[in-house]
Amino acid sequence: MVDRIEKALRRLSQKERKQIKSIFEQISSGDLRGLDVKKLKGREDIFRVRKGDIRIMYRVSSGRVFVLAIERRSEKTYRDL
Repeated sequence: MVDRIEKALRRLSQKERKQIKSIFEQISSGDLRGLDVKKLKGREDIFRVRKGDIRIMYRVSSGRVFVLAIERRSEKTYRDL
């Protein structure tokens, strides 16, 4: 799964990567203020953060954050989770 995340990050511009890094730091610290975070329907532990047309899907388990996907918004964005 890490390869998928790295590949997704490489497709983003430098500016977008900086924004994503900042979002990761906020999520890791537990400070979600200012982020557009929603719990995905039908899932208790999977959330998404929206920044423009980029979506970051992540899971919180045992106090740890696991990034599941980083994708541009499309019809297929949430299907494989």
